[in-house]
Amino acid sequence: MPTRTLRAALSAAALAAVAIGGLLPPAQAAGPDGGHPSPARRLQRQLDLLVAQADGPPGAIAVLTRDGKPQVFTSGVGDLATGRPPRLDDHMRIASIAKAFSGAVALRLVDQGALTLDDTIGEVLPGQPAAWHAVTLRQLLQHTSGLPDFSAAPAFLEILQADPRHVFDPRTLLGFVADEPLLFRPGSLYEYSNSDNIAVALMAEAVTGRRYEDLLKELVYRPLGLRETSLPLGYRLPQPYLHGYDVSPPAAPEDISEAIGTSGVWASGGIVSTPRELGAFIRGYAGPTLLTAKTRKEQTFRAGDASEPAGPGTNAAGLAVFQYTTRCGVLYGHTGNFPGYTQLAATTPDGRRSLTFSINTQTSKSAKPALLARLRTVQEDFACALLGGR
Repeated sequence: MPTRTLRAALSAAALAAVAIGGLLPPAQAAGPDGGHPSPARRLQRQLDLLVAQADGPPGAIAVLTRDGKPQVFTSGVGDLATGRPPRLDDHMRIASIAKAFSGAVALRLVDQGALTLDDTIGEVLPGQPAAWHAVTLRQLLQHTSGLPDFSAAPAFLEILQADPRHVFDPRTLLGFVADEPLLFRPGSLYEYSNSDNIAVALMAEAVTGRRYEDLLKELVYRPLGLRETSLPLGYRLPQPYLHGYDVSPPAAPEDISEAIGTSGVWASGGIVSTPRELGAFIRGYAGPTLLTAKTRKEQTFRAGDASEPAGPGTNAAGLAVFQYTTRCGVLYGHTGNFPGYTQLAATTPDGRRSLTFSINTQTSKSAKPALLARLRTVQEDFACALLGGR
């Protein structure tokens, strides 16, 4: 395992952040009439400049989907070894967008009457620490639970640093913080935590008697036609895949696509999908397809509480989804980052249009904040193209 890679990818800050159509032509200086560049070419230019940054990703793929028709923008490469570009059906680690999938499972169970948003950990998971028993499903989904983050626990990090491909029992991950009190009174503050969505998945299993992986298939993958989306526990990625890199100039980018197993993030960050299917998921979940109108009305947003990393525009936290208020309008979605990857999936509230934006290196507020700032600017430009603004 590359020494430099592990130092960069397995730092406590990086792990806490995880919480672990056809291709358009290259941008041109001017439009076909010699005047200003077309909107598509301006977007392509923005993507090219992002990839050209010294610490930027080797490649990027952004997909604007309108009424089922994808418009694909790529820049750079999806695999440095072969030089091939990123592709619409490349598998990739979607990182914390997996939290939206756990939200989809939980809220579908709310639709079915198997759970309510006011169910507590104590009622559904009585074996969890008594100090956590008053926390509700709603608070877990909105990151206002106060649960300490297991992925920042020294004992967890020690295991992962010694063996990055260690296979954890994901159903015991909360045990790393079982002796810790809540960080604050439930519902009083916002604190993004990987522990929240582990607890959500365990609640879903408890009320159904079924494995979370099977619930994903039944309640999310099949209704939305997702055939290339999965939740593996190992470190392997299905072929073909978008390679993820540690980019730390002046050293050459280092491939860390399969350097780390995902059993240690499970329902909080372990899902593998493709740009095409990620768009289908977010249109279904944050749009009107997957959930009833009654459950969707339960979505309330906490202004100023951001996803990790922050998405475009002004962020507000809902139930396993975020509201991104851009200069051109509102999108609902989720972001994520994992060593080698940074992701955004967002949709219009009617579920008819979506944006997915994937780069193959990690950035967050603690890792390459300048790159994240540039990334958010470019994402907002793509969001405006989707929303029809400038």
